[in-house]
Amino acid sequence: MKVSNFGRTASVLTVSAAVALGLAACGTDSAAPAGAPASTESSVTGTLSGAGASSQDAAMQAWIAGFGSANPQASIQYSPDGSGAGREALLAGGVQFAGSDAYLDEEETAAAAEVCGPDGAIHVPVYISPIAVAFNLPGITELNLDAETIAGIFRGEITAWNDPAIAAQNEAAKLPDTPITAVHRGDESGTTKNFTEYLAEAAPDTWTDPAAGEWPAGLPNGESASGTGGVISTVSSTEGGITYADASAAGSLGKVSVKVGDAYVPFSADAAALAVESSTPAGGEGRPEADMAMDLDRDTAASGAYPVVLVSYHVFCTSYEDQQTVDLVRAFGNYVVSDEGQSAASDAAGSAPLSDALRGKAETALETIKVRS
Repeated sequence: MKVSNFGRTASVLTVSAAVALGLAACGTDSAAPAGAPASTESSVTGTLSGAGASSQDAAMQAWIAGFGSANPQASIQYSPDGSGAGREALLAGGVQFAGSDAYLDEEETAAAAEVCGPDGAIHVPVYISPIAVAFNLPGITELNLDAETIAGIFRGEITAWNDPAIAAQNEAAKLPDTPITAVHRGDESGTTKNFTEYLAEAAPDTWTDPAAGEWPAGLPNGESASGTGGVISTVSSTEGGITYADASAAGSLGKVSVKVGDAYVPFSADAAALAVESSTPAGGEGRPEADMAMDLDRDTAASGAYPVVLVSYHVFCTSYEDQQTVDLVRAFGNYVVSDEGQSAASDAAGSAPLSDALRGKAETALETIKVRS
């Protein structure tokens, strides 16, 4: 199987053109990870093209390699351009699925019916991961912060690391008077949507902007960067920097433990999964019965839960033009949500595997995908 990652593109048009021309720049054959299936026989063929969330990228490469080991006649291509770009590419007909850390809004849901057939698109959760609040302070690897303080930092109201609000929660830390540089995503991002949902729900008196995939305009004290890699790179080179990013990318930066109830909870896959257990189905008109979009309880007080979490989806059409594509979509989707696929993602990115209940619902949802009549 040819493993392709088209690379980050500047626009949906670039993604769409690359798909239409069948180009997979910089594609290379990748060896399957240890433990991947050894079968060389497959009933699925063809190329499946996707684009979207950069948070999924490490997991996606593991999924591509594992799926390809068992399906040598099939090719999966994925361009990690950000959740917003992925959804736009799907709705423009440029890719066959989108990776997204945020579900389609009502306007996008209506647009999906024009591209994907009258039943529109479905969301299948594939990747559960904590969002790390990561910082660069030499000599300090851990800090405790509550939601109000995090919101104050990213609104530019707390501007130095020895601010009393930070010091009161970290009495043992030798905090410098280094200025804080808050770094946010400059592109439309599902990670931003999840992070601002947390701030809006857990610190509504301080974070007065609505949750959104685009960073609020006009906030002081900050820099922007594109993609998960961009914000991490900026903070890594900026003493006093702080950002939010998928935990798999946080590397050696310092990490924040978030106050939940009366305790401070560090991020972990298990803590993220615990936060997801209290989720509820997303509302809104036009969602298919099998859709699995969900809303999270960001202000949870559940012991051990880490509420700064994202649930990332694969967004598929409910119908495609031919049986070959339907078979390929179902096969790849079922591999990703399987024990094997979720284990591969966990090993590659530290994500939390889907629960048995979520996996069962995902498999049922994938079975509803059909040939367009």
